[in-house]
Amino acid sequence: MKRVINTTHRRGRAMFRLTRQFLFLLVMSACANIAYAQAVGTVTHLSGVLTVKHADGSVAVLAVKSSILQGDTLVTEANTYTRVKFVDDGEMVVRPSSQVVVKSYVYDADHPEKDSVAIRLVNGGLRSVTGLIGKRNHDAVSFDTPTGTIAVRGTNFGALFCQNDCGGVPTPSGSTPPNGLHVDVSQGAIVLVNPAGQQVFQAGQFGFVANLNTLPIVVPPTQGVPVTMPQSISKNAPTNQGSGATSGTVDCVVQ
Repeated sequence: MKRVINTTHRRGRAMFRLTRQFLFLLVMSACANIAYAQAVGTVTHLSGVLTVKHADGSVAVLAVKSSILQGDTLVTEANTYTRVKFVDDGEMVVRPSSQVVVKSYVYDADHPEKDSVAIRLVNGGLRSVTGLIGKRNHDAVSFDTPTGTIAVRGTNFGALFCQNDCGGVPTPSGSTPPNGLHVDVSQGAIVLVNPAGQQVFQAGQFGFVANLNTLPIVVPPTQGVPVTMPQSISKNAPTNQGSGATSGTVDCVVQ
């Protein structure tokens, strides 16, 4: 009887070790898939907490030098600004309380016909500076928003989508920006298109569109909403090393 019990004990411990090893390999495999997926951008500046949901459903907290992958959804917490530099030297700054999806970012230096940039602003705001793709193949770049699609023409532009959440955004008149999409162009031009029509916005102009079925319009500078960023984020100033802004990448988090 004692021999049977000992044998059963040994089998149980062996099964436990095998199960533990299997779970370890499973987690490491998931982390490796994330680590070795093609990076399309890097976090260069960060002032708070930035999380990412990868295309495979895993979630992680990012830091300065963390990689951005195709399919990533970036989520900034309140008071968090982040700046991302992409593989074609394009840059994007994301405002606090925003959600941005990097749907596609394909850059092939030798094959411009393969270029593809598709970014989706779910809520909040961003500012984008076109990289090499937008300069050599601007038709390959688009930004989807809840009220229309933005096409670029070698551009530095801002986009802010308000849903009763823009009370703290500064405006020339001091009033709260109305709900809808606000855009401003610093360089180049953008074309904002939705089912109601399209409108071109040149450098120095401001625009607004209330919803998906309303025609985008040019608004006077006194009514425009400039999408501004802190100097430490918009320029190459030292980044705030506070919460979420540590150097180096964070550990893989699988959920």
